[in-house]
Amino acid sequence: MKSLTSIQSLCLAFAFSVCATIPALGQPKRVDPLAIPEITRDQVICFALYTVHEKTLKLTAQFYPLLEGESREAILEAKRQGKWTEVARTNLIERGWTAPFRVENWDDSVATPYRVRHGRKASYEGVIRKNPIDKREFVAVGFTGNSINPGHGGDISKDDLVENIKRIQPDLLFFSGDQVYDHKRHYAAWLRFGRDFGEVIKDYPTVSLPDDHDVGQPNLWGHNGRQSTLRGASDGGYAMPVEYVKEAERAQTSHLPDPYDPTPIDRGIGTYYTELNWGRISFAIIEDRKFKTGPAGIIPKQGPRPDHILNPDYDPKSVDVPEARLLGDRQLKFLDEWGKDWTNADLKVAP
Repeated sequence: MKSLTSIQSLCLAFAFSVCATIPALGQPKRVDPLAIPEITRDQVICFALYTVHEKTLKLTAQFYPLLEGESREAILEAKRQGKWTEVARTNLIERGWTAPFRVENWDDSVATPYRVRHGRKASYEGVIRKNPIDKREFVAVGFTGNSINPGHGGDISKDDLVENIKRIQPDLLFFSGDQVYDHKRHYAAWLRFGRDFGEVIKDYPTVSLPDDHDVGQPNLWGHNGRQSTLRGASDGGYAMPVEYVKEAERAQTSHLPDPYDPTPIDRGIGTYYTELNWGRISFAIIEDRKFKTGPAGIIPKQGPRPDHILNPDYDPKSVDVPEARLLGDRQLKFLDEWGKDWTNADLKVAP
């Protein structure tokens, strides 16, 4: 009898296990919100970002994965006097599928339609805006955080935001960080970001700055690019592989004006801090994470993590230690020179 009872228990356990793995009838199958959709070959260009600085246009077209045998070349055309004219062509960077374009001597005195072409079928159109130097009011639209996690509000539509932006017709879009909130699939999440906001990004100058979640971390003390080994990364550095970090930065920043100093930091990670002059406003685009010193082992621990201070009586001077850096000497040099140069600028902003 005991043996029979054991067999019955095992059968029941197996039945429950099987039932737990089979969706109930009528329930929809869970959909991965970051799944890369199957697209026709005329839709391989997902979206495009651009800036214009001192009459140099930089535009990055973000592609879906190309197939073996498909061309790795993309063409940028501008519509002038009713005719499409090629202004640049470039080879795609396969790790991340980006097509970075650069056009010097760009006429920013007029709005110009553009299109990115690939192969015989794919085409993606937008508008390069006129430099708003004659406007008395400059309109910038700011965003921060783009999580679709259930705890952050879930996977909700961005259509209302996009429609409101179209009505406002801003002079600049500013995404200040965490455009991607997935720590392992930046490429898939970045494509999703483009599907959500590409309808306006294609038509307005855009600044996007990667933050901690964009490079796959819960916090980021860049520490000049070294490898982080501590959970939470409070020892400083990057936890993800170098190529992952470089791919994320390339996708989000390669359309920005040329870096002030492109010298790579440790392990070959690039830089993008620079100036953008648009509408006679000089913007300092800084990297407030990349050079910042990790606190672990440098400052006294006053919370559950080295970078979490929960002591209400702590002395701020206790964390102001000589060996710690915030913006880094290189960026401080840039900011010093940027602050003194008022060429073609009536206002300076460090967003």
